[in-house]
Amino acid sequence: MRKKTVLITGGAGFIGSHMCEKLLFNGYSVICLDNFVTGSLQNIKSLFKQKDFCFIEYNVSNYIDIPGRIDYVLHCASLASPKDYLDYPIQTLKVGSLGTHNALGLAKKKKAVFLLFSTSEIYGDPLVHPQDESYWGHVNPVGVRGCYDESKRFAEALTMAYHRVHKLDTKIVRIFNTYGPRMRHNDGRVVPNFIFSALKNRPLTVYGKGQQTRSFCYVDDLVEGLLRLMLSKVNQPVNLGNPNEFTILQLAKLVLKLTKSKSRIVYKQLPVDDPRQRQPDIARAKKMLFWQPSVCLQDGLERTISWFKR
Repeated sequence: MRKKTVLITGGAGFIGSHMCEKLLFNGYSVICLDNFVTGSLQNIKSLFKQKDFCFIEYNVSNYIDIPGRIDYVLHCASLASPKDYLDYPIQTLKVGSLGTHNALGLAKKKKAVFLLFSTSEIYGDPLVHPQDESYWGHVNPVGVRGCYDESKRFAEALTMAYHRVHKLDTKIVRIFNTYGPRMRHNDGRVVPNFIFSALKNRPLTVYGKGQQTRSFCYVDDLVEGLLRLMLSKVNQPVNLGNPNEFTILQLAKLVLKLTKSKSRIVYKQLPVDDPRQRQPDIARAKKMLFWQPSVCLQDGLERTISWFKR
């Protein structure tokens, strides 16, 4: 029997590379596209020895033409960290708009299932807590974060248009804060920032009073949910994340405890449009995918800290 083929854009990134591994482990052939703006060859280096893995260096903001049969197209390519999309706002908008259009076009041509990796950022600084998929969000379209938020909101709208007009089998996942091995220490996200600083005994920077909340999902839990969504009949957006909510200050203190660091905590002014609360309602994922995260924050941080030490 022919193995089913999955094409994943952004497959050399943090989440993308873990998804490549998950797919290969589950018996799929994988075609990985990445242009290394934020991805890394090191993330997928171990996969090159597998006969069912193919890598193509490519910018998906350009037209995508891949020969052969493709059963699933996973559009993961994105500049997902605040540092990256603030440094590259136009590229962020392009991969969210042109990249999504090109990936959808390929899926339509191949009659493939399409899965868009969207984000909890489409909810902006939410006025509803926790956030379920029916919430439309509270986003500043012309703020500094608008390049990322609006590119993902457009990507979702385009995906649903292809679903309605072309009858394409599409899925949308809204990914909440995810962490784990292979995060770049300097990508601007809070977990690698805290761990790297703590291991170097450098100050941990907390913005405001550190009372803004986030919900942290370990990457292994996330990719299990992604695989289940890919194989499901669900066409509605689905939140994937860990509903256990922590303040940023609680996270900083836990990282200091687990690393036995001598670092101190310093406080700085809150960034513009920084969300005050972020917590997923995962009732839809529980009901339709029979999925919920199993790795608690302390266990996940310990695994991530071990990886950073290596």
